[in-house]
Amino acid sequence: MHNMKFNTKTIHGNQQHDPSTGAVMTPIYQTSTYAQSSPGVHQGYEYSRGANPTRTALENALASIENGTHGFAFGSGLAATDSVMKLLNPGDEIIAMDDLYGGSYRMFTRIYARYGLNFQFVDMTNPQNVAEKITSKTKLIWIETPTNPLMKVVDIQAVADLAKGKDILVAVDNTFASPYLQNPLDLGADIVMHSATKYLGGHSDVVAGALVVKDEELAEKVHFQLFAGGGILGPQDSYLVLRGIKTLHVRMQRHCENGRKVAEFLSKHPKVGKVFYPGLEDHPNHEVAKKQMRDFGGMVSFNFKSGERNDADAFFKKLKVFTLAESLGGVESLANHPTTMTHASIPAEKRAEIGITEDLVRLSVGIEDIDDLLEDLEQAFA
Repeated sequence: MHNMKFNTKTIHGNQQHDPSTGAVMTPIYQTSTYAQSSPGVHQGYEYSRGANPTRTALENALASIENGTHGFAFGSGLAATDSVMKLLNPGDEIIAMDDLYGGSYRMFTRIYARYGLNFQFVDMTNPQNVAEKITSKTKLIWIETPTNPLMKVVDIQAVADLAKGKDILVAVDNTFASPYLQNPLDLGADIVMHSATKYLGGHSDVVAGALVVKDEELAEKVHFQLFAGGGILGPQDSYLVLRGIKTLHVRMQRHCENGRKVAEFLSKHPKVGKVFYPGLEDHPNHEVAKKQMRDFGGMVSFNFKSGERNDADAFFKKLKVFTLAESLGGVESLANHPTTMTHASIPAEKRAEIGITEDLVRLSVGIEDIDDLLEDLEQAFA
């Protein structure tokens, strides 16, 4: 069946029943090696670093839901990002979003800057800022949208257009949106990256990463990095992510419904300063979000009117349904303090410059009953 709708793709996209048994769910092929009938003659599998049937099923599903041709499953989102960096050469320049997941920033500045890659961090909400930084040495534009944790939205198509006809790859970290909300390859990007730990897995029980591409030559290069670098996802974890993807659409629908209601609640609360949520009409990038996303997701950040870190600490202590924890995108609601948790690896002055303040709270709104979530927030502010 061609042109499956998204909800059908999450369950059936590029999938087949197990050829050997007819098993409807992909078995966990817990094997490192495969029998060959004679040297070099095999059934497409030689050694599980190169390929494993459970991982292949996941990679096919990833390609399907992102409208790509090839998916790749990694041991973590950072392992996936790491493989993109290894496509580059010393002296190459990378333009990256200024508001960025702390782990990406740490990798770029503390690992790859040592090997001669040059990073420029710019506010991509204005594509002109990107245009001004492009030189003959620019080889990669790294977009994150919506951003972590300030929920900025970048016009993917506008930025991708700037790279057209030049030897520049455009990669998009699509973790916060998930393929349910946006498909960067359709908007002109070359590579989509996911921390599959988050919405794709969806149950806070696995750490995984993904890359999806459309171009055949690029796919070969990425597969080489995965095979030669060894940052693969094991069969058990591949199975968990594949299982998670099958309910992505129903989970995301509820994440979006709950996220919107939480954002509206916060924007009316007397103790709240600013609410960062692309679905609010006063969000500076609301129109771009409306254009490239199907809905606005379950991630909401806010700060306090007082600007006091103490208020954030008191709020965290009182939460009962929301759990104070790293990560996001699971069925359960989580609260996070970016300056001490997810973004601690970004220097304090850099955080201050982009607006990650000490009183900033990031919420990953889960799929619980909305009344319970709002009641929990209400009592935590009290």
